[in-house]
Amino acid sequence: MLLEARNLVQTFGELRAVDDASLTVNEGEIVGLIGPNGAGKSTFFNALAGERIPTSGTIRFAGSDITRATPEAHARLGIARSFQVPLTFEDMTVAENVLVGAFLRHPRRAAAESKTRDVLEFTGLLDMSYRPARMLGTPGRKRLEIARALATEPRLLLLDEALAGLTPAEIQIAIGLVRRIHALGITLIIVEHIMEVILTLAERAVVFHQGRVIAEGPPRQVVNDPAVVAAYLGHRMAARIASR
Repeated sequence: MLLEARNLVQTFGELRAVDDASLTVNEGEIVGLIGPNGAGKSTFFNALAGERIPTSGTIRFAGSDITRATPEAHARLGIARSFQVPLTFEDMTVAENVLVGAFLRHPRRAAAESKTRDVLEFTGLLDMSYRPARMLGTPGRKRLEIARALATEPRLLLLDEALAGLTPAEIQIAIGLVRRIHALGITLIIVEHIMEVILTLAERAVVFHQGRVIAEGPPRQVVNDPAVVAAYLGHRMAARIASR
């Protein structure tokens, strides 16, 4: 087991955004986190990434307790992430953005630059190396953020709606990239609203509703679960569809 989150609770005042949610992820898996808006999946995801300390519960990665560890500590342990809205260094070049990640494992500049070039080539950004990041469109900026994460040489990559806002053609290209990342031996946890992405990529889907995990299993099985249908559509609409 690579990652284990047990009985996580995250409260904001009286609101329980995450309510006793647990998750285990084995090395080499692709796990999708899904659920309607406000279900708690993003809050749970941010706790896994070290962006938020849960109110209670524990998170362990490769045997180490990381419940209260900083994002920097997560990165050093081998956890990298992307953000729903890409966070790039806009005035730096594409190569410089990736170099920032490479320095985590390669403090000598020559080695970091070599790693940067490899990652840029792998992600299809090599021809854009010297462009300022601000010149990239949404697909390029999302890809750049993933490239910077890969430069840290993670064991676990957390993707937060990395394919949102892309055209159908761009989604297919991005799916190909994710598959190639997985082929490197990197474990993936994906939060995504685009069901096609989860059905195509994830080996296991975990469904959140009102802060709780309500279903877990193979994606095509999970999306047909009556509880999941009701969570997305509401009980009345789900019952109407079922009656047809």
